[in-house]
Amino acid sequence: MGGTTRTERTDGHGRLGSALSGLAVAVGCLLFLGGFVWGALVYQPYTVPTDSMTPTVMSGDRVLAQRIDGADVRRGDVVVFTDTDWANAPMIKRVVGIGGDTIACCDADGRLTVNGTPVEEPYLRHQGWGGGKTASPTGFSATVPDGHLFLLGDQRGSSQDSRVHLKEPGQGSVPRSTVTGRVDAVVWPFGGLVDRPQGFAALPGGISRPGPAEPLAWAVAGGAALILGGAAYGPLAKLLGRSRARRRT
Repeated sequence: MGGTTRTERTDGHGRLGSALSGLAVAVGCLLFLGGFVWGALVYQPYTVPTDSMTPTVMSGDRVLAQRIDGADVRRGDVVVFTDTDWANAPMIKRVVGIGGDTIACCDADGRLTVNGTPVEEPYLRHQGWGGGKTASPTGFSATVPDGHLFLLGDQRGSSQDSRVHLKEPGQGSVPRSTVTGRVDAVVWPFGGLVDRPQGFAALPGGISRPGPAEPLAWAVAGGAALILGGAAYGPLAKLLGRSRARRRT
């Protein structure tokens, strides 16, 4: 009778498998290369210059900073900025105050306050000053001018930040226009995403949304997996075919 032979069925399956593997490679290339292009457009890599942001980021870490306008900065963001009155070189600090805020430290429980509201800062992981219970080894107070940002390091015992510049115009703050990026992730050595601190979330304006680092990483990883899986189909199919042929003989 004129039924379909085993060879015809096998060839049909082979053609379908080859088509699917080719599609997987094509989609994988799109995701993989698209992820890198997307990342290059959105992010700028930086090397952390000092230990002032320990333990959030360490000296020598390679980080990805999302390219943003200074107007988009929120309290709690870890930003890259360049200010001629500081070092005239890219620096990385945490924003704790924006224009109009009064920043002070410390309250009765050793916390930083913003407009009188205490802020929990779990990222400090206190390094010993004040018995390990205060947000800064030295007390301070400042009012941030409009269009400016008040910046502190997470290593408050040694960070050269807005506290050092309190006697200068602006009481240590820097213009928003000096900001070039917001740190989203540590890529080497791999440290994952830099979280948005919830301690500032209840203040007016809230905190910034996470950047696209995570979906970008999934796109690149998924693309690589599809490329490898699709490319492996041909050799695996041939190997299985030979194995079946030996069993039939």
